[in-house]
Amino acid sequence: MTSTSATTATTASEILLAEPRGFCAGVDRAIDIVEHALAKFGAPIYVRHEIVHNTYVVNDLKQKGAIFIEELSDVPPGATLVFSAHGVSRAVQDEARARGFSIFDATCPLVTKVHVEVAKLAKEGYEFIMIGHKGHPEVEGTMGQLDEGIHLVEDVSDVARVRPGQTDKLAVVTQTTLSVDDAAEIHAAVRARFPKVREPKMQDICYATQNRQDAVKIMSPQVDLVIVVGSPTSSNSNRLRELAVRLGTESYMVDSAEELDPAWFAGKSRIGLTAGASAPEVLVRQVIDRIRALGAVSVRKMDGIEETIRFPLPKGLRLDSEPAPHSGASPLP
Repeated sequence: MTSTSATTATTASEILLAEPRGFCAGVDRAIDIVEHALAKFGAPIYVRHEIVHNTYVVNDLKQKGAIFIEELSDVPPGATLVFSAHGVSRAVQDEARARGFSIFDATCPLVTKVHVEVAKLAKEGYEFIMIGHKGHPEVEGTMGQLDEGIHLVEDVSDVARVRPGQTDKLAVVTQTTLSVDDAAEIHAAVRARFPKVREPKMQDICYATQNRQDAVKIMSPQVDLVIVVGSPTSSNSNRLRELAVRLGTESYMVDSAEELDPAWFAGKSRIGLTAGASAPEVLVRQVIDRIRALGAVSVRKMDGIEETIRFPLPKGLRLDSEPAPHSGASPLP
């Protein structure tokens, strides 16, 4: 691939759009739950933690009347409360019920699947190794399904140090938004140390995380630079940027078009663009407009998997007139 002089900051001629990118079904559902609750019950609606990890989405919902809290003590009695897409611990669920809130659970069904598996196997006497990032709300929610017997590992070195109480009944579960390759490496280390470990019938890493990472694997060798649209708190967005770098392609993650640095595009003739599963398409469009202003003359969408999965809303949120659905598969600008 031929690049022009690195002294020119506006050399990009083509933007290659990853497919799929942006919102997944779990994010669509979580945002719809908050918007339906606002429409049906009126503001304010309280949301524990960011509904999804995206600054634009959170600020948009704040303007519509959502109040984001971390402590349930900040929610007034009788209020409507939404749990975020990342899931919550049993202790949080119990406290919310005890406080008498009207609760709607926006936990992604694929995260709930992991919770159900943990609860089921725990009743059979299993302990667990959880592969994930310490402090991430999904990890806290999943580990919080049990009072004990679940051990977090973040990398291969942690596997060597973990000390379960017994190994006859040991199962492994995974945060849904990890790097597919990193998780596979840690899974292999777990299997090597605990050959009898029970693994889920289907991998815990969600379809959207897998699909977006696969798209970056295809896109990265074709471009000079990869831009990932996503917020710093978004695990799956961070993994996309890291994956591009691992594949040898310079990559940056931006929360908005304003964060683009013209210097990144010096000598780059083709720009790859993707978005994490919590990043709305409106931000992708704004980034495209900004890169076009820097000199890109065309936009081409990659061939890729078309995601058709949709998750139903909880009971009690149906409206007579449904709002337009959120979608990460908008037409090209």
